This record gives sequence, structure tokens and C-alpha cells, in this order.
Amino acid sequence: MNRPTLLEFPCGFPLKIMGPAAAGFAQTIATVVVKHAPDFDARSMEMRPSKAGNYLSLTCTVRAVSQDQLDALYRELTSHPMVKVVL
Repeated sequence: MNRPTLLEFPCGFPLKIMGPAAAGFAQTIATVVVKHAPDFDARSMEMRPSKAGNYLSLTCTVRAVSQDQLDALYRELTSHPMVKVVL
């Protein structure tokens, strides 16, 4: 399905995912991202804890090949119980 988009594919597309600073959060997110972007290297994930250390912000830059791919990734991330926000 080709819908109009402002993006030119393929492109690098950063996603910021926020959730609890809990053991396994980063690995869980990396697993979800790789499912939709198989060439994503989890070692490139940027991690930043909140000031109080309760939350962790992850930035994952994926090689996006279509709007459908990004939409599916966004839907899975936003529906995950550990994820609070996806930007």
C-alpha cells in the first residue's frame, strides 16, 4: 500500500522510546525494533536515564524503507506494556 508521505525512503528515522529504568527494558525494545527493521544494530541505541533515574529514554535510529514499516513499528511499540511514550 503506497500512501503519500513527506519522507523519502529509504532513510534514517530516529524513534525516541521512553519507559521504566528496569532491567530488560532496553533489550525488550531492541527485540521489537529488530522485528520491524532487521538491520537495526542494538549497539547503536542511545540510552539516557531521567534525572531521578526512574525512567529511561532510548533513541533508536532505524533504516526506514516504507511508511507501512514505520507505522507497524510505532503501533507495536505504543502497545507494549513497558512503553510510556514513543516520539
